Amino acid sequence: MGFLAAASALPAAEKDKWKGYTDLFPNRSMDQWEVIGDGYWRMMRDGTLVGERELRKTGPDAKWIENYNLYKSWRDIQSWLYTKRNDFGQFDLHLEYWLRNAGNSGVSLRDTSRAQYAVVAPVDYKKTPSKIGYEIQINNNYPDKYPTGSIYTFVGAKVGVQIDDDWNAMDIESRNDLIRVSINGQVVAKHPGDPARSKTGPIGLQLHDQYSVAMFRNVRIREIKG
Repeated sequence: MGFLAAASALPAAEKDKWKGYTDLFPNRSMDQWEVIGDGYWRMMRDGTLVGERELRKTGPDAKWIENYNLYKSWRDIQSWLYTKRNDFGQFDLHLEYWLRNAGNSGVSLRDTSRAQYAVVAPVDYKKTPSKIGYEIQINNNYPDKYPTGSIYTFVGAKVGVQIDDDWNAMDIESRNDLIRVSINGQVVAKHPGDPARSKTGPIGLQLHDQYSVAMFRNVRIREIKG
């Protein structure tokens, strides 16, 4: 039985932990979200959100393998799942994630472009969500200098906190003058943000490339008023 289904059986202390939080997938529905790009996102019966690509439809043929640039252009196309709401500002966001080994994903904040430049070939790396808003990195042994919890391009995260190849918890505090990230209860990165960037925007979940598989659960938000 998943966390959401078992919520009524939780002890009082655990219920208090989620006081003020709203489930971003109420009743395991994806109605409040929009798929950007060709990702295949679905909700499993236990409340786990699964994102992957349908490679049988989009995979490279033999001639692409001989042309590395064409192959890379296809491989690096991203997909995202974005909230339909565009006005999230100050909030605490909780989620739990799992990635396949050598997997890469992320959480987008305040990206007013809604990843439109990341889901095309070739990807416009000057206009990806991390360049317009912020991306909180999720990385399971992927060859990237930014480990899980990093505020991508701004600050790297403390390492040794994530449990590779397993479920982990991420908490993001989004404030007008602060973004702070915790993994499994430990603060791993913080940054005041770029004053030139938007203070509000949607929230997104990433499939980094055509080989991405990512799972999320218990995606909850507590909005901060004032």
